[in-house]
Amino acid sequence: MASAAIIRPTDTPETPDAVVVRFAGDSGDGMQLTGGQFTLSTALAGNDLATFPDFPAEIRAPQGTLFGVSAFQINFGSSEIDTAGDMPDVLVAMNPAALKTNVGALKPGGLIIADEGEFTKRNLDKAKYETNPLEDGSLAQWQLMKFNISQLTLDAVRDFGLGNKEALRCKNMWTLGLALWMFSRKRQPIIEWLQAKFAGREEILQANVAALNAGHAFGETAELSGPMRQYRMPAAPATPGLYRTVTGAESISLGLVAGAQLAGLPIFFGGYPITPASAILHHLARLKEYNVTTFQAEDEIAAICAAIGASYAGSLGVTSSSGPGIALKGEAMGLAIMTELPLVIVNSQRGGPSTGLPTKTEQSDLYQAVYGRNGDAPMPVIAARSPADAFDCAIEACRIAVQYMTPVMLLTDGYIANAAEPWKVPDMDSYEPFPVTFMEKAQEGGFLPYARDDKLARPWVRPGTEGLMHRIGGIEKALGTGHIDYSAETHQAMTDIRQNKVLGVADSIGDQEVLVGAAGGKLAVVGWGSTYGPIHQAVLRARRSGLDVSHIHIRHIWPTPKNLGELLHSFEHVLVPEMNTGQLKTLLRDQFLVDAKPLSKTSGQPFTISEIEAAIEAMAA
Repeated sequence: MASAAIIRPTDTPETPDAVVVRFAGDSGDGMQLTGGQFTLSTALAGNDLATFPDFPAEIRAPQGTLFGVSAFQINFGSSEIDTAGDMPDVLVAMNPAALKTNVGALKPGGLIIADEGEFTKRNLDKAKYETNPLEDGSLAQWQLMKFNISQLTLDAVRDFGLGNKEALRCKNMWTLGLALWMFSRKRQPIIEWLQAKFAGREEILQANVAALNAGHAFGETAELSGPMRQYRMPAAPATPGLYRTVTGAESISLGLVAGAQLAGLPIFFGGYPITPASAILHHLARLKEYNVTTFQAEDEIAAICAAIGASYAGSLGVTSSSGPGIALKGEAMGLAIMTELPLVIVNSQRGGPSTGLPTKTEQSDLYQAVYGRNGDAPMPVIAARSPADAFDCAIEACRIAVQYMTPVMLLTDGYIANAAEPWKVPDMDSYEPFPVTFMEKAQEGGFLPYARDDKLARPWVRPGTEGLMHRIGGIEKALGTGHIDYSAETHQAMTDIRQNKVLGVADSIGDQEVLVGAAGGKLAVVGWGSTYGPIHQAVLRARRSGLDVSHIHIRHIWPTPKNLGELLHSFEHVLVPEMNTGQLKTLLRDQFLVDAKPLSKTSGQPFTISEIEAAIEAMAA
């Protein structure tokens, strides 16, 4: 991906390869909605894109405060886009707090569009400004366009009889209209969305449409001097097909339904609200026509236990949470491992420990996923690398769960869950089904609920099947019969079987690929999860500058692909960027005795391309 162009009045031509725009304002200013609708218009224009919603943990932080700022960043262009961008080219700041918390990230020479109507003495004090930055020269390294968006919005909606507070809620649409003009986007899809959203509320609908049109007209007719002008960006190359934008939460939900369909099973989802995992429950609740049952439980433990019960009854049980909730589910995960029932557990990671950073992203639950249960409790763990990739990862989690009769943990994070990117809707006929066969009658000699197939999976029996009465539970079981038996010999044998069954998943996942570069060389950059985009682009840039570096990205965290150890040993150096203090690095050192070096980040923000590029240059030079 070409680096995004800084927008200057002297730029020629007016078609940059990519642009990064950040909308920032008070948490009540509708920045997520503005960014989401700008994303829709950008996708319809055919550009590749990636987004990064960033919002406070408080439901409604005090207005105008620094910790109440909500931002939405989008990187879009006519070439491949893998990240939401390192540094914005354009910052839309709706108040002083939004400016103060975001301007440091703006590219030198970038453009600030500020609502000067909000830069009052009171708001400046809340943002801890001693003087007005729009007037004191402190923004000299950037280009500045300031105008009273608040007043312009009030003027645009004056005829609709709204109160002052209600009228000012339309200023995000005014701002969106200006952005649509600036980047040559069509207004009609946004108007249609407004018509659906405010159906039956005619005054609100007309006011928002008027504000949208007024912002667009302002850019079109005001003959603005300086840096503000119109840009056109060609569509990105794409293979023919049906495309839509998708967030990670949407993609996982669709993938879970698809996986259940490929297994021929109804799906039961038991969940409890927690940021950023709640969206999966919301999306699945809309898909009841695909034999989906959703249940919002009274707590995390009830949610997973209900899902385990559904799996016992013959459905595909699914539960979801974030790190704190996954901790609460720990004992029940051990129950699913002991009973050997299929279960998919989605962990949308966030900053921790404890309540931590509820709305910020992190990858700090890898230890929890691989090791975090009492006893020897092995579980397959896979990790999605992007919103679109989450669809296939959800299907893979379903496949492993039903074929190996085991719970599976699927790792995403706050960035993947909330971010959006274009997704080519797949042809489901291209996916190989993995239909479940329930045992319907006992074999000669009687029913053995802990008999094993070639994958070491035990049989799955629907309760009430004639002649197949059995019991399962959390106390150690005898081989074959499932009778309670916690003798030393039995526990050793069953522990070994459970471990070997999970390790056997590696037989069905294939070899680890090198995504960029060759197998063997100076440096391998090894990632997992949402670090994919910045690693991918950093490695491409480093290779263009002549460095011997390759990119390896691991989907199957546990068990790892069988060739991974040999692959890692073919490189002189291994660098592992991850948003924790080095958890995958430790796993790789433990399993393969490779001297992997960490590149850690726990700021609640994704890696930038430049951070990884600098680390590559230091190790591969």
